Amino acid sequence: STMREMKTTDPPHSSTDLSEGKEKLRLKQEVGLISGVSLIAGTMIGSGIFMSPEWVLHHMGNPASSLLIWAACGLLAMFGALSYAELGTIIKESGGEYIYILRIFGSFPAFLFAYTSVILVRPAGLAAVCLSFAEYAVAPFYPGCSPPQVVVKCTAAACILLLTIINCLNVRLATSVMNIFTAAKLLALLVIVVGGLVLLAKGQTQSFQNGFQGTTVGIGAVGVAFYQGLWSYDGWNNLNYVTEELKKPEVTLPRAVMIAIPLVTCLYLLVNVSYLAAMTPSELLSSGAVAVTWGDKVLGSWAWLISLSVALSTFGSSNGTFFSGGRVCYIAAREGHMPDILSMAHVRRLTPSPALMFTSMMSLIMIISGNFTSIVNFFSFIAWLFYGMTISGLLYLKIKKPELPRSYKVPIIIPIIVLMAAVYLVLAPIIDQPQTEILYIIPFIVSGIILYFPLVRFKCHPRFLQSVTLHLQLFLEVAPTTKDAD
Repeated sequence: STMREMKTTDPPHSSTDLSEGKEKLRLKQEVGLISGVSLIAGTMIGSGIFMSPEWVLHHMGNPASSLLIWAACGLLAMFGALSYAELGTIIKESGGEYIYILRIFGSFPAFLFAYTSVILVRPAGLAAVCLSFAEYAVAPFYPGCSPPQVVVKCTAAACILLLTIINCLNVRLATSVMNIFTAAKLLALLVIVVGGLVLLAKGQTQSFQNGFQGTTVGIGAVGVAFYQGLWSYDGWNNLNYVTEELKKPEVTLPRAVMIAIPLVTCLYLLVNVSYLAAMTPSELLSSGAVAVTWGDKVLGSWAWLISLSVALSTFGSSNGTFFSGGRVCYIAAREGHMPDILSMAHVRRLTPSPALMFTSMMSLIMIISGNFTSIVNFFSFIAWLFYGMTISGLLYLKIKKPELPRSYKVPIIIPIIVLMAAVYLVLAPIIDQPQTEILYIIPFIVSGIILYFPLVRFKCHPRFLQSVTLHLQLFLEVAPTTKDAD
């Protein structure tokens, strides 16, 4: 049978297990429905809606077709999240795509996902959000000019270090930060929406006249426009990374998805309409920070509120990305695909602090070497490659294993649509206009293949690693955890 056992024994640990003979640690189930909605919506509403509209418009060529892209991205995110909700009620373990690929397809593809995700994808996503946070946070100090890159990157690095401290201290503190910042960003978006409706009521509709004129039809350009739009919706799958920390996951997971994603989609469409009511398409395209330009035009002397709101929004989003991203590293280590130390939790705070620290370190490296647009294209390509693989796993279970217990079922046409979209999003930019960032991915995945066989398959571990793990355990005050998959 291709489907792996749902309940597996804990990975064997050596003498480094400080909790031997005692009850093992578990992460607490502290994420309820409100926190679940906040985790999805709060992570989705980050930098994208304030940075991506000009790029979607740039690639599509006109306002009407760019709005269609935003609506299609929301629908695709909803379909993807509903498909993942069914997977989450079949395989009730944290880890998102990683744990689903592991249980359905086996160790080798799961290792490739973990290797790519932990070292590249998750840190890249966090770096991109923190860079946009920094852009908006320092903008008021440099009126009329672009802030120096060194200032932006130092601010982004400080943001990551602060998030590391918050998430290592306490799960409840991290979710409280998420809830507060989600409320703040929803308020900021409502200000933009109301401002746009007032402008439309005053007759500022010139951007929507001849809306489809000059539409781009190239498959590559449409694919890249989808990348930029979908970046704003990224986070639709975040709840699947923390399934073991959900209260009643079989109920909370589908409900949170059905509340959060339609809410975000409606807000995104209304915010884009507001941007286009305040600016002509050419003004929007020339704006480095769309929301700030909107604030200057509509709010006048109160425009600083927009910069503050966007900074708060992106900080909250980066907290959600960090919260879930650290869990992938932690779960992969627990399954033996990463060093043992990353699978451990703090003995008193019950947070996966080593995994969070490692994610933080990789994100800092990304910030030093990357810029926002290249990181987004790179992230989106590789993310949709693995989304497609995960959705194909769901289709396999629906067709070959219909007897598996599941409290929620999605109609089979929905994962089929998501899989077709994933194939398009992976192939279209490669066929039409291959980009340098995407070409780097192939040798990186090949390097993962080379590492898998000696380190995971044949377990050829240098002896000194056991001593290093023991010393790190003592220094970080961490111990192995047990999974809680019923």
